[in-house]
Amino acid sequence: GDLHRPAPVPAAEAAGRPPRRLRIALSFGTAFTATTGKSCDPVVRSAVERLAGRLEELGHEVVPEDPRYGPIGLTFAPRATAGVRELAARAPDPGLLDPRTHGAARTGRLLGGAALRVSRRAEGVLRRRVGELFGRFDVVLTPTTATGPLRIGALAGLGALATDRAMIAACPYAWTWNVLGWPGISVPAGFTPQGLPLGAQLLGPAHSEPRLLSLAAQLEAAEGWATHWPPGTSDRNGPIRPEFDGR
Repeated sequence: GDLHRPAPVPAAEAAGRPPRRLRIALSFGTAFTATTGKSCDPVVRSAVERLAGRLEELGHEVVPEDPRYGPIGLTFAPRATAGVRELAARAPDPGLLDPRTHGAARTGRLLGGAALRVSRRAEGVLRRRVGELFGRFDVVLTPTTATGPLRIGALAGLGALATDRAMIAACPYAWTWNVLGWPGISVPAGFTPQGLPLGAQLLGPAHSEPRLLSLAAQLEAAEGWATHWPPGTSDRNGPIRPEFDGR
C-alpha cells in the first residue's frame, strides 16, 4: 500500500491490550556518520537508559544494538529539499519565507531530478538493510532528540549550512524512520535538570503500529505520565509534579 497514506489503526484497541514480552534494541547510533558516537547529550542518554531499565522491569528484554543504516543519510537531502521546494511553491506570499527556506528550495530544484530518482530507487534496499534488525528484535528504542529542547531563537541569524548542522546535531534520530516510511511513537523519558521535557522513541517495522501503541500504553501506566509535570506547571487540580523518579 501507500506508505504515506497507511490504513487506519484501531488505536484504542491496541492501547488497551498489554504487549507480549518484547525484545528491544537500545540504540544511540545515528545515520549521519559525522555525528555518530558523539551526538547524544549525556542527560538525554541517561534518561533513555532509565527508560530502558523500566522496560526491563516490565518484563521485556533490552539489548544494545544499532540498526545498519548504511548510506540512508545520502538519500535525505534530495528528499527533504524537494519537499521544501514543493511547499515553498505553494506559499501565498514567498516574501514571508525565511532566506534559508528559499535556499533549501533552490537546492531542491537542483536535486529534484536524477538525485531524487536515485534516492527513491534506493528505498527498497535501505528498508531491507535496516529491517534486518527486526529478524531479531521487535522494537527499537532511541532518543527522540539528541539534546534537550533548544532555546527560543537558538537558530536565529545562522546561515543555511550552520542551521543544517545545528538541526542534524539536535535531531539525528527521527528522520530516518520518516525516510523508511515506518511507524514510531515518541514517549516521555523524563526532564532535564532545568525541568525541560525529554523524549524517547519506540520504533518498529511496517505495520507495527498496534505493537508500539500497546507498549507505549504499558509504559504510560508504569510511569504515571499524567502525574509528572515540569517545575512551575501544574495540572487542572493544582498540584505541581516536578519530575520522574530516579528508577
